[in-house]
Amino acid sequence: MASDHPVILFDGVCNFCNASINYIIDHDPACRFRFAPLQSAAGAELAREHHIDTGKLESIVLIEDGRAYQRSTAALRIARQLAGPVRVLGVFRVVPAVLRDPVYNFIARHRYRLCGKADACRLPTPQDRARFLH
Repeated sequence: MASDHPVILFDGVCNFCNASINYIIDHDPACRFRFAPLQSAAGAELAREHHIDTGKLESIVLIEDGRAYQRSTAALRIARQLAGPVRVLGVFRVVPAVLRDPVYNFIARHRYRLCGKADACRLPTPQDRARFLH
């Protein structure tokens, strides 16, 4: 399932993840990114193609140029491509992942407690529907 656009895989029932996807959509005026919930057939297929165990995954995944990035590396690669002040966070890529990922992992482990969990995956608005993989 190749895409000419970077694809973001996310936990579709996580309110924090959904808020993050909404933020990305709002700050990606070029509509560069595509999205797939891990619970969808497209998300599961991409995870399988990139040897990602979704049963143990507590991370957003960025698939770009045939590679899969996870945790803080994925988040920072996404941030640097967005419009607005969030793109400056991309400079933290110079910090080794071994130092960045513990902070990311803490938030990921507590994301349901922090923001809750939805009963179902987010439904894209009609104008955003084309950006979600089926």
